[in-house]
Amino acid sequence: MLPLFDAHCDTIYELDARGCGLRENTLHLDLLRLSRYAHPVQVFTLFSDLGEASEARHPAQNAETFRHLLSVFHREMDANRDLVTHCRSAADIAAAHRAGKTAAILAVEGGELLSGLSPEDVYDLGVRIVTLTWNYENSLGGSHKTGGGLTPKGRDFVCRAGELGILIDVSHASDALFWDVAELATQPFLASHSNARAVCGHSRNLTDQQFQALCRSGGVAGLNLYADFLSNGPCTICDAVRHIEHFLALGGAKHIALGGDLDGCDRLPAGIRGVQDLCRIGEELSRLGYSDDLIHDLFYNNLHRVFSAVTG
Repeated sequence: MLPLFDAHCDTIYELDARGCGLRENTLHLDLLRLSRYAHPVQVFTLFSDLGEASEARHPAQNAETFRHLLSVFHREMDANRDLVTHCRSAADIAAAHRAGKTAAILAVEGGELLSGLSPEDVYDLGVRIVTLTWNYENSLGGSHKTGGGLTPKGRDFVCRAGELGILIDVSHASDALFWDVAELATQPFLASHSNARAVCGHSRNLTDQQFQALCRSGGVAGLNLYADFLSNGPCTICDAVRHIEHFLALGGAKHIALGGDLDGCDRLPAGIRGVQDLCRIGEELSRLGYSDDLIHDLFYNNLHRVFSAVTG
């Protein structure tokens, strides 16, 4: 069995919206399907579309939304403690593996959800990855849709988060914000669910220069399986592999991971219905002659290395 360390899913939001549970459901991802992988690690991201400029207009609503989503996450961890455990460090992941459980990493997507919270608060709540923006600008900086780099608050957040052991994620970031983070970063950073812009020219994807800067930091880019970010037309697993091969050609063998964006997108490549089918990417890479070592690096080792380096 392949191992799995996936950098991004929006399943917690969908569980709440649809009133279903994490153990088994009809979404893209559940615990029973994750358990088909050896040593599964899944980043569960708290996300909500709160609307443009909602952080400034409705700070209390943002804080309440965050608390509610956090309660959903903890409810599912408690209800399924025989299958999953919330992990805050590499040592916690190792303990989860020994117990035969999925390791769950808690992340937040969009700084607007962190209204009123300091980096220390975020860390103490068990969050270990923060995607600075979603599709709107917020008090930390600008998105790929709005433009704009890090704000002074955003710069302070990035620096302090790194000191605490929170991994900074630049998916959804504007180009200006990406380069601000690259300049500030003293540790590896992450593009949890972003592909190659040279292969599919969407602003959500990384330029070659950005990917190379990410590599220099020691970080990783997670392959996003949203079809619109993979191809401008019909989309198959081969399109996902094209992005991997492009990053490999840039010297990225140790800097590619999976970041499927499962339950955060409405169109996946043909042949992938959910987390149970991620192994088909490995099968296609194997068919093309790529080594088991490279496939295991992509599926697990690269992201594990980065998470371990930052969180300790």
